[in-house]
Amino acid sequence: MTHDTTALNRKRHRFDGVAEVWLFGYGSLIWKADFPFIERRPARLRGWSRRFWQGSHDHRGTPDAPGRVLTLAREPGATCFGIAYLVTPAVFDALDHREKNGYLRHLETLEFDDGRCVDGLVYIADEHNAAWLGPAPDAAIAGQIAAAHGPSGANRDYVLHLADALRAHGAEDAHVFAIECELRRIVA
Repeated sequence: MTHDTTALNRKRHRFDGVAEVWLFGYGSLIWKADFPFIERRPARLRGWSRRFWQGSHDHRGTPDAPGRVLTLAREPGATCFGIAYLVTPAVFDALDHREKNGYLRHLETLEFDDGRCVDGLVYIADEHNAAWLGPAPDAAIAGQIAAAHGPSGANRDYVLHLADALRAHGAEDAHVFAIECELRRIVA
């Protein structure tokens, strides 16, 4: 699969006759909502875990020195905290560009704190995309993140902003916090 998944996403989900769509953010969409939304709510996605397994050749790194950003990995019994945004379909033009580096939109069930469940779209990059980096030891992931910088800034800022945002919401994420700890050790 190509790095740029914009055209694929536009074929996967058409919005004819749809006025509003829920979108689940689990990475930078938690702390950087640079798009208009109707409503914003904490939500959870069951059966998935956040992982720094996706390469960033376009935002937090370069083609020669990719950064690492989040994707989701299936994990039975896991729950991923995030933020759900109720949006109009028009925002997907910008979001598809933002998430173009190997991410495909998937329809998943989101759960709100009040127990209500809704279907929502989530961008997920799997091992079949050209930017996939896959698992690695925490220290290696943090080392790559510490060295990476791209048009959207230092890769480490992505991690640090996310860790701060998760703590502000009272959310736990052992993987993110372990990478943050290694990263702080490297840059200290």
